[in-house]
Amino acid sequence: MIEVSGLTKRFGDTVAVNNLSFAVNKGEVLGFLGPNGAGKSTTMKMISGFLTPDHGIVKINGIDIEHEPIKAKSCLGYLPEGMPLYGDMPVHSFLAFVGRIRSIRPSDLAARIAAVVEVVQLGDVLTESIASLSKGYKRRVGIAQALLHDPPALVLDEPTDGLDPNQKDQVRSLIENIARSKAIILSTHILDEVEAVCSRVIIINRGEIVVDSEPSTLATRSSKHNTVHLSLFDIDPETAKSQLRQIEGIRCVQYKEKENSFELIPMDGQSIVHSVWQKMTSNGWKVKTISEQGGRLDDVFRQLTRNKN
Repeated sequence: MIEVSGLTKRFGDTVAVNNLSFAVNKGEVLGFLGPNGAGKSTTMKMISGFLTPDHGIVKINGIDIEHEPIKAKSCLGYLPEGMPLYGDMPVHSFLAFVGRIRSIRPSDLAARIAAVVEVVQLGDVLTESIASLSKGYKRRVGIAQALLHDPPALVLDEPTDGLDPNQKDQVRSLIENIARSKAIILSTHILDEVEAVCSRVIIINRGEIVVDSEPSTLATRSSKHNTVHLSLFDIDPETAKSQLRQIEGIRCVQYKEKENSFELIPMDGQSIVHSVWQKMTSNGWKVKTISEQGGRLDDVFRQLTRNKN
């Protein structure tokens, strides 16, 4: 478990993080989101012990990271944003070095390195220097060192930064597979990533939590939740718009000339697709396509953070 209580950090007159409190349990993947400057990386650094908070407590697996830092950090794997690596070291030597720092027994170290190398797919570059690797491979080395000691808690700051689409899918699958036995905080700006792997989302803005919810529940707060997309055969767009605006529960009707289609946005996210279909039937309109779109996290993110920076 990762427990954060009353976490606060100031830099001069700027309050970077203001009284944050939350907990992440085993089996949870928490997506930690916010606009640039919201306090995400500062929070990650305090949770991992890289920064000392001005106020508040961080516990990893029940251990206070300020009072027992070595014991608490032994329970945590941390991938910082833009992680610095020892460029002159070959990948295998670096992982062995990290393993010794983590006090992994010499008799177990080779097996642990082999396990993370297989999981993160570093076998082809084990003897190459870190400086010679692509950004994607460097990121994988960073993930490998975070997993090496098999910690019960992980803090991953932008884990797929610099990876190509296939590598991103591999890392997401990895996170899904290990999530059953770990508490994971994943800081990212990629909202597709949140929907793919996170069981819970916290959005912060100006150092404060503005929402804490499951992704599916949060998506229903989108201003376009249950929007209907409609295309019709042989009908004047202005006539159709006039008729469609009469449907109860519709907030807005937009015609997209390029696609020759309509976007029908409901009031308060209510489902209107049945009412739209009834209108089509009663008017005798020929429908090409009709579909209902769920809410989008990027829309909700903008709603919650747009006017607060």
